[in-house]
Amino acid sequence: MRMIRIRFFEQKDIDRVWKMEQNYFSEPWSKAEFEALLTREYCIYVVAELDDLVVGFAGMTNLCGEGDIDKVMVDENYRGMHIAGQMLRELFAIGEKKGIESYTLEVRVGNAPAIALYEHAGFVNEGIRPNFYTKPTEDAMIMWKRK
Repeated sequence: MRMIRIRFFEQKDIDRVWKMEQNYFSEPWSKAEFEALLTREYCIYVVAELDDLVVGFAGMTNLCGEGDIDKVMVDENYRGMHIAGQMLRELFAIGEKKGIESYTLEVRVGNAPAIALYEHAGFVNEGIRPNFYTKPTEDAMIMWKRK
């Protein structure tokens, strides 16, 4: 059985993660933004590897003891393998060691698969940010996971 390995995001991962980002987000981060994550001790990012290929990326910013989930993405060829959930569980485990007790994120209201993932991980809808996203314009659902 092929095993997914979750590990910390490293410099060697930037090109692969940046290429995935270009394919899946309407306003993708730059390579410089990914490089900057490696210098910020309050940022916690992981990748998922399968057969030495990075197939997922997820992370959060530790904002005064709250984890702000900034990004969760899985290569479309590897979706349906529960990789996003594994990365979230690893972020929660790391967060717990750092004293993080609650987590928040925004998700497009029309992104039903992501909303289902987050609900399965224990997040609940606590509000809407109107017109939060652009390209296309869409509201964001604000979700929280609290102890």
